[in-house]
Amino acid sequence: MLVSSFSQAQDNALICMETKNSALVLKVGKNKKLYQTYFGTKLNNNSEYEFISKENTKKFVINDGNPLIDLRHSVYPTFGTDNLFEPAIRMTHNDGNPSLELEYQSHTIQKVDGNTSEMTIKLKDPKYPVFVNLHYKIFFNENVIESWTEIQHQEKKSVTLYNYASSALHLDAEKYWLTQFYSDVVEEMRMEESQLTRGGKVIDSKLSVRTNMFAAPNFFLSLNSKSEENIGEVIAGSIVWSGNFKFTFDIDNNNELRIISGINEFASEYNLEPGTVFKTPSFIYTFSNQGKGQASRNLHNWARKYGLKDGEKSRLTLLNNWETTFFDFDQAKLSNMFEDAKTLGVDMFLLDDGWFGNKYPRSGSASGLGDWQATKTKLPDGIGFLMQKAKETNVKFGIWIEPEMVNEKSELYEKHPDWVLTLPNREKSLYRTQLVLDLCNPKVQDFVFKVVDDIMQTESGVAFFKWDCNRMMTSAYSNFLKNQQSHLFVEYTKGLYKVLDRIKSKYPNLPMMLCAGGGGRTDYGMLNYFTEFWASDNTDPFDRIFIQWGYSNFYPALAVCNHVTSMGNQSIKFRTDVAMMGKLGFDIQVGGLKEDELKYAQEAVANYKRLSPVIWNGDLYRLVSPYEDSRAVLMYINQDKTKSVVFCYTLHPLTDPNYSLVRLEGLDPLKKYKVNEINLMPEAKNTFEASGNIFSGDFLMKVGLKVSSFKQESSVVLEITAVDMKG
Repeated sequence: MLVSSFSQAQDNALICMETKNSALVLKVGKNKKLYQTYFGTKLNNNSEYEFISKENTKKFVINDGNPLIDLRHSVYPTFGTDNLFEPAIRMTHNDGNPSLELEYQSHTIQKVDGNTSEMTIKLKDPKYPVFVNLHYKIFFNENVIESWTEIQHQEKKSVTLYNYASSALHLDAEKYWLTQFYSDVVEEMRMEESQLTRGGKVIDSKLSVRTNMFAAPNFFLSLNSKSEENIGEVIAGSIVWSGNFKFTFDIDNNNELRIISGINEFASEYNLEPGTVFKTPSFIYTFSNQGKGQASRNLHNWARKYGLKDGEKSRLTLLNNWETTFFDFDQAKLSNMFEDAKTLGVDMFLLDDGWFGNKYPRSGSASGLGDWQATKTKLPDGIGFLMQKAKETNVKFGIWIEPEMVNEKSELYEKHPDWVLTLPNREKSLYRTQLVLDLCNPKVQDFVFKVVDDIMQTESGVAFFKWDCNRMMTSAYSNFLKNQQSHLFVEYTKGLYKVLDRIKSKYPNLPMMLCAGGGGRTDYGMLNYFTEFWASDNTDPFDRIFIQWGYSNFYPALAVCNHVTSMGNQSIKFRTDVAMMGKLGFDIQVGGLKEDELKYAQEAVANYKRLSPVIWNGDLYRLVSPYEDSRAVLMYINQDKTKSVVFCYTLHPLTDPNYSLVRLEGLDPLKKYKVNEINLMPEAKNTFEASGNIFSGDFLMKVGLKVSSFKQESSVVLEITAVDMKG
């Protein structure tokens, strides 16, 4: 492993971090401070970054009237001296001094593998023993940079951290356009774009649990003009943290933008003891000069290899019982549903909420949560019987849990009321009749781990967990933390990660779905431990097109769980075709399907399994946006450009639409492709008139196809296959 070190003696040299197509350049100034001089498209000649460095200066006039020229953009801006804008770090020393200066000491470059390298830059306050290490991990082929910070000190007593960002990124452009993603229950990941103006813009969360219930921890930032799918300079960013997050976009008097990313410091002053390292979460970002589509593909490629648990492995199709039975089931009814899963052709049956609690049986949302033993009246032979029955039916068995939460009406709460986050001298703050367990407490961490471990020790264990989290944190107070309540929001998330680390270590191949009242907890911090996430409790396919479209900007298809349900009352074809855009599942009464609907669903499942490697691992191209048209069209194509799947969804056109041809993308112009419509109802004719024809990739990308149906809430799915024309 190659390690290179550089010291202060080389302070005039540039520090260049290059990916395949982008570059981040830093430089040490004459004042020994570290500055960013460039972030953008990679230059062919890296010696020319020096010219940018010379241009990227500002003039000061000092007391004697002489000009002082220095660099502009501090890599990790501090508070208390000459910084006029948002700081990345703010602290008070134990002598009461509220200022911090950071000077460059050295940097180290370490080659991790053939694609990845890591740089560590050491900074230090010249007057106080405070040390800040900036870390950058460069993913060359994916054009992604991961940055985080480590803060420590050797002062005699603790210091107080008020701000502790993961990253500060500087941009110079004429205009800035921010694309953010707002959410609410059943309305997740809705896209909204606006031009940034002078001053500050903040996207943040203060919910601690189910943190992105209202705002997603992701953004696009376009430079100079609005970026389109294939045009424009754009940065895509995402924070790897499952607690309170904050993005600050601050435009200064010179029209220069500073993006500060990291943990939200709100109500979270942190007392840092001598010698203890405070490590911030990572900020993940990519630069694209080919629009938002390429930025998304960069993040998808990174996520499958580095950001998502088992990101390059297959996923399980499933049948869930929730919308069929809700809490009303017994083991006989569930056993019959195993047969339904087999009939449908999916891999697994997933048992949802309502299987646990005895003193307080889980017959509704108000009782039993926290008592993770099978309800004897419903499941007299326990979940072990269900595991065995599933094995006999030749389907896998998964189960729902919500281990961070508790009902007051539970044995757990009766035994351990002090394990709950609740304010003294205040009424309890209930949401969905639940309280939050205190994961700052190691005993609670042990309990939550044991919930999973006990189930895995039953019979042969389960094949899958659905981990739910149906409330945010309110009236938060930890009996365990006592006089350090400002640590709560940070320590809860770290405690959750400790539990998940133990689970991942003991059961490394266990798939788990992340659920939080729908998509209220979707971030790459949690996806380090989860193979997928539940996008929304809204499964109406019309709404789901917008929700899934939003998630596609930052997360690969195999991470986004989409189920076919009865919500919305559209055709089984439309519901299934929409769900096939990501990771397919079903939550329907299979026995209630008509003969042609069942036959269609079975064929669609078979098609999905055959084509899932393309959907899960292929490059995504968003061709027609539902935000701009009364339809949505997207496609996936595999790496060798031999197989593609195109999804076309018609929404609510006001009149008979005169839809234009859709040009495909990502194909090989020299290849010939056969285009077939699939996922047809039995006896139905092709909607796509050109089905079965062969076209060149050049034609498909320059001229295109008439792919969309004119019928409201209808869909067309095309399978495109490269053919050998030599014979």
